[in-house]
Amino acid sequence: MSRPVTVGFDGSRESLAAVEWAAEEARLRRLPLRLLHVWDIAPDVHTPLIGPETRRHWSESIPREAAERVRKDHPELLVDTARRCGDPAETLSRAAQDSELLVVGSRGLGAFTGFMVGSVAQSVVAHSEQPVVLVRAARTGTATPAATAPVPTDGRVVLGIDTARPCDEVLDFAFAHADRRGVALQAVHSWHFPPLYGPESAAAVAALQGAVAAAREGALAEVLEPWRNKYPDVAVTPECRIGHPVPDLLEAARGAGLVVVGRRHQRSRFGAHIGSVTHAVLHHCSAPVAVVPHD
Repeated sequence: MSRPVTVGFDGSRESLAAVEWAAEEARLRRLPLRLLHVWDIAPDVHTPLIGPETRRHWSESIPREAAERVRKDHPELLVDTARRCGDPAETLSRAAQDSELLVVGSRGLGAFTGFMVGSVAQSVVAHSEQPVVLVRAARTGTATPAATAPVPTDGRVVLGIDTARPCDEVLDFAFAHADRRGVALQAVHSWHFPPLYGPESAAAVAALQGAVAAAREGALAEVLEPWRNKYPDVAVTPECRIGHPVPDLLEAARGAGLVVVGRRHQRSRFGAHIGSVTHAVLHHCSAPVAVVPHD
């Protein structure tokens, strides 16, 4: 059997949004969908008065009911459910090893405080050797201020690129996703122009900045060229910006269908790391975020 698209599911609004996103992705990839519910036998601090038998019943009924809804909406999709007992982060990370993609829900805190990636999702992203997609639940309520109202989604893919260290795994994931969904791809590369000290005139500084910008744009075009040839149907918009990757990606992500960033395989005595840019995007981006590990 083909490796499935696996989605972590616990019945929350966030996990329901993740199931919906994962079902569509599995359909487009022509892969089976697996709904995985991790049942932690330890007492739940949020529901301390609920006994283990009740939690066991929930662990059986919650994914089964969700699978029935998915089969109704996607009758052509092969859907199965799985239950595991253990630590959620460790169990989901292991499940990712035999999956094509792992999808999990991520809880939001609002426009002023930003988002918070839970400890489970953050640990899974840091340790998984397969791509992980974090999906937000849509905001609800009619009293939502205009400043925090959901932004209409155009479906495009936003790809963060470091032209000094381009990663084939990240580029291929973003282009393939855009190709499957029939959407455009926006490739964002941010760079910093260092301050200059000395007698240079404003015209000389502007000329130097223009030359650096042209070189950066050329480097970005060179990185994208082979992928444009591989995926000729994907409309690509390259963007070189003077600035910092985090605010630039967050700005570009408004209304996007997916943001794609990388995570380098690296470990230290303090454990696995996500990387500062990816970490910030995960915590503040309202669009789904795909984190693709690479060497």
